[in-house]
Amino acid sequence: MDLFFSYLIYFVLFSVSLAIIHLANSRLSSSSSKLPPGTTGWPVIGEILEFAFAARTGKPERFINDRMKKYSPEVFRTSLMGENMAVICGASGNRFLFSNEDKLVSSWWPSLMKKILYSPSLFDNPPKEDLMRPSSSVHEFLKPEALKHYAEIMDMMARKHVDMYWNSKKEVKVYPLSKKYTFDLSCRLFMNIEDPQSVAKISDGFDRIMAGFISLPINIPGTAFNHAIKARNNLHKEMGEIIRKRKKELTESSRDSDSPALDLLSRMLLMNLDENIEVPSEIEVTTRITAMILASHETTSTAITFALWYLAEFPDVYDAVLKEQIEIAKSKGPEELLNWNDIQKMKYSWNMARESMRLASPSHGTFREAIADFTYAGFTIPKGWKIHWSVHSTHKNPEYFPDPEKFDPSRFEGKGPPPYTFVPFGGGPHMCLGKEYARVEILVFIYNVVTRFKLEKVNPNEKITYNPAPTPVNGLPVRLHPHEY
Repeated sequence: MDLFFSYLIYFVLFSVSLAIIHLANSRLSSSSSKLPPGTTGWPVIGEILEFAFAARTGKPERFINDRMKKYSPEVFRTSLMGENMAVICGASGNRFLFSNEDKLVSSWWPSLMKKILYSPSLFDNPPKEDLMRPSSSVHEFLKPEALKHYAEIMDMMARKHVDMYWNSKKEVKVYPLSKKYTFDLSCRLFMNIEDPQSVAKISDGFDRIMAGFISLPINIPGTAFNHAIKARNNLHKEMGEIIRKRKKELTESSRDSDSPALDLLSRMLLMNLDENIEVPSEIEVTTRITAMILASHETTSTAITFALWYLAEFPDVYDAVLKEQIEIAKSKGPEELLNWNDIQKMKYSWNMARESMRLASPSHGTFREAIADFTYAGFTIPKGWKIHWSVHSTHKNPEYFPDPEKFDPSRFEGKGPPPYTFVPFGGGPHMCLGKEYARVEILVFIYNVVTRFKLEKVNPNEKITYNPAPTPVNGLPVRLHPHEY
């Protein structure tokens, strides 16, 4: 992260030297009164420094809240990642965007992400579909019938993980262990890879790619961006070998693409074997799998980390979760795995997890692009402008959540929060398809930790930073107090 800020400072100095050239374009004409109020900040870099500083200090909501107060609580103008951007705020703004997907707005990804994830061949010959959006194979993979099967696999892997890395330990760091668990699980369910050496090889590449996402796009040796590009190339090579081997196995067998036990990669390849379907290239399949792992692994590990953060902080909440989980454990045989029905019984535990995601959301929000001129709250959003919606305009807004800094799982009882206020998974047609997958993964891990240990924070005053997801600065070290049954 320090390297990231070093490059930002360098980029600022470079940009200031060009300020005279860009001054005429640094701000949109003040006469454009119908555009949202706000500022585009510095030439070229816009307000990315302010955005990054708020995240760095653990208060990303400040960037949003300060501008909502200064300009408009409904929509304001800024410039991030070199783009004119409207930030649409509040529950009404969320409802407007989610209900106008593919009508007025469409998905948009920062060019930095595509430069890292997409190989040059995909820019030369663009795929017909957006590889960052879920394919039909992903929809099949996340159907309820498949999720019911995954619950047992998740429990089996969580037991093995806790046995190996938590048992017999007096202290552990939650954040790196939760990342390891979710990544191992992604490799197993997405690609049917369990060999520790193969998983470790792939994992290193993903860590470098994630670091590249918060870097400047300077492709010279030694930069985080350059490391990310190299990691992508190596990852594509590794996964290419996996794909070719899997294709051969599937061709020689008679696996059914509708089988709930099938991993995501096999589903994709089996659908490709259908003569009536246009076959994506190997690099397209690799890019889709990479995007899926990045989307699921990083966010879910963050959600698990902060669920355990708050369980260690609030004994009364921990006791209520333990009581619920022990009731489920008592109904199981010694070696019996959790099933779908057990997950449905974890109502208070899920309320607790949702409240932790409200206070420490794994995602800031996402971006859209205006595909037509439209008006919102009396202001015009021109076609081509980028739009940002952020969880921070609602999750800690006292209008929707009284005493917003208080940790209170009861907010989610009954009807729960008002519509469009709790949005860690987005909403509308492009709501995160992995919402139920994440719910099962989070609850299974909580079950396996809470039924074995009581947690105590080693550092009760540990700080949180964002890079870009919330991260405990010391990895959340906790003391483990095993239960005596």
